[in-house]
Amino acid sequence: MENTFLNNLDEWIKMQKNLLATLKEMEVKQSTSDMDRLDLVLASRTAFQHMIRTLKAFDQWLQDPMVIKHMPEEMLQDVKNNSWKLLEQLLELDIRHTSQFRELITKLGKDGKLDPLIWARVVAEESQQTQERRSPLSTI
Repeated sequence: MENTFLNNLDEWIKMQKNLLATLKEMEVKQSTSDMDRLDLVLASRTAFQHMIRTLKAFDQWLQDPMVIKHMPEEMLQDVKNNSWKLLEQLLELDIRHTSQFRELITKLGKDGKLDPLIWARVVAEESQQTQERRSPLSTI
């Protein structure tokens, strides 16, 4: 059991190191200015997929009795402090990006520049959701 556990840790570390090296190589080879919109979307989605996988693994890690029992408080503090910094950065990115996109959509809507095929679908979905909501009961 002990060897299997240690081997799994070794494999995870190796895989994460390889991914980090690949990421750094890609950053050097391809600057953001050389990327088109599709490249940017794919790169962002790839990053999110790896972050999600790593976050899930960290969450499972902190549920494992073997880890919880033996991990020193200093290591737990490090995980907590860094995870809160990452969360803060993610929330700031989300707020900034969503706010900027909302402003863009509002401006495009006012200027009549929204794609009518996509916008019509969004409006139709919103009105359908509104219709599905229960009306307030009137009491007399």
